[in-house]
Amino acid sequence: MDIYQIALRPLLFNVLKTDAEWLHHQAIRSLSWLSQANNTPAGLVNQSLQQSLCLCDRRLEQNLFGLNFPNPLGLAAGFDKDGVGAKIWSNFGFGFAELGTVTFHPQPGNPQPRLFRLPLDQAVLNRMGFNNQGAAVMAARLATQKDLIHTIPIGINLGKSKITPLEAAAEDYLNSFRLLKELGDYFVVNVSSPNTPGLRSLQDAAMLSSILDVLQTENTTHKPVFVKIAPDLEWEAIADIIGLAKTYQLAGIIATNTTISRDGLKTQLIDQTGKPPQDEAGGISGAPLRDRSTEVIKFIWQQTQGQIPIIGVGGIFSPEDAWEKITAGASLIQVYTGWIYEGPMMVSRILNGLLSKLEQNKLNSITEAVGLKV
Repeated sequence: MDIYQIALRPLLFNVLKTDAEWLHHQAIRSLSWLSQANNTPAGLVNQSLQQSLCLCDRRLEQNLFGLNFPNPLGLAAGFDKDGVGAKIWSNFGFGFAELGTVTFHPQPGNPQPRLFRLPLDQAVLNRMGFNNQGAAVMAARLATQKDLIHTIPIGINLGKSKITPLEAAAEDYLNSFRLLKELGDYFVVNVSSPNTPGLRSLQDAAMLSSILDVLQTENTTHKPVFVKIAPDLEWEAIADIIGLAKTYQLAGIIATNTTISRDGLKTQLIDQTGKPPQDEAGGISGAPLRDRSTEVIKFIWQQTQGQIPIIGVGGIFSPEDAWEKITAGASLIQVYTGWIYEGPMMVSRILNGLLSKLEQNKLNSITEAVGLKV
């Protein structure tokens, strides 16, 4: 354990009971400060971060869909919604980072409070509703630092604006993609958040097909495009999405988004509302999602014989969790809730743990571990 787990997290979570969204905003402000030039105090902090958190080992490197990943562990969408920290995520040791979710129209998101920690379950409940400054603002921000942000692959997660009718969803995604297509290394079609009314209906094969069709027609430079799916889909629906991924030559599938299931949650009341999570709307991330997301990863791997890359996300807190996702078929993995609970040192702990797993299994690279236990 480190100082974050021993002292800082208990202080923030239990003693001060700091509001989760307020704390997130402070983290984003810190990222903005850290993004200053190298010859400032922030630059010295960045150098310290790199020295203490980054781990370089060729056994963890992969080349996937034309991009070089120094390691398989990335930051999931949802933390850096507006790309404020795009150029410094590598300093925390991540092998890639996904910005967003960003929508074409700026939007405030759902009413507060809307972000809650569930410590008994090592989980987070959120109903943020794609709060972000809009695709044009993100594009302007990324354009000013275009030469600096690509030390690791940077993905951009695209969502539908709340004010856009479902029947116009394809155009909404297309408008965002047009603004950002030269600024991201890969793109994600997010049709699986439970917090925008009707959004999950876009996972239906016909609706999703219309979105992918316009995006891939516009995608003349062949940027890798993923679709992010919900863990609550039936196997038949996931099979339909796999078919679309093949038809539209997607780079892969991200499995999975947050869940609307409340099964197995421990009894606890949320401080801000006085209600149990079973009575609150929103998606659950973290440990309760772990097993289901792994099941979905394994299903996709089996259905595709490992021919479609998978980014696995959901309930990763430890090297064992990461190894389970990779050996189930995920070439890359992402964290968000685990990083909140475990702290910045989590990245190096997981990467060192993966190296130990490779040695224990007499493997030469992380690529050899993908799908090993399917």
